Order: sequence, then C-alpha cells, then structure tokens
Amino acid sequence: MARAVSVRLDDEALQALARLEATGLSRSQAIRKALVGEAERLRKRESLAAEARALEADPSDRQEMLEVAALMESLRATG
Repeated sequence: MARAVSVRLDDEALQALARLEATGLSRSQAIRKALVGEAERLRKRESLAAEARALEADPSDRQEMLEVAALMESLRATG
C-alpha cells in the first residue's frame, strides 16, 4: 500500500533528486529508488561488518590471516 510522506529537502538533496529525475524517473520513483537503494547498501555494509567480526573472532581464521600477512611481508621488496 502506497503512503504519502512529506519531506523538506535541502539544496544538496534537491540537486540529487534533479539528477535522478533527469534519468526519466518521476519524482516519486526517484525518491523510492533512492530510499530502497540506500537501505540495501546499509544492509550489505552491516552484513559485511558482521562477517568480518565473525572471521576475526574465529581463532583458526585469525591464525591464517596472521600467516598470510607474514608471508606477504616476507615477499615484499626491500628498499
């Protein structure tokens, strides 16, 4: 079900909206697309952060990270 929302946009947001509308989207489509897109980016960032925390908390993964880092350091060119 669609619901109307009222929002005040600053100059930066108005310019961003104009860029989206310039692609052929209606104002409503542009706003919906921006909201859904930003929510998806946030979900992905949170998911990646949780995955990184899980890897860092796993002792065997942590040991492997240290070993890879040591190997990379040993392969680094000197000078």
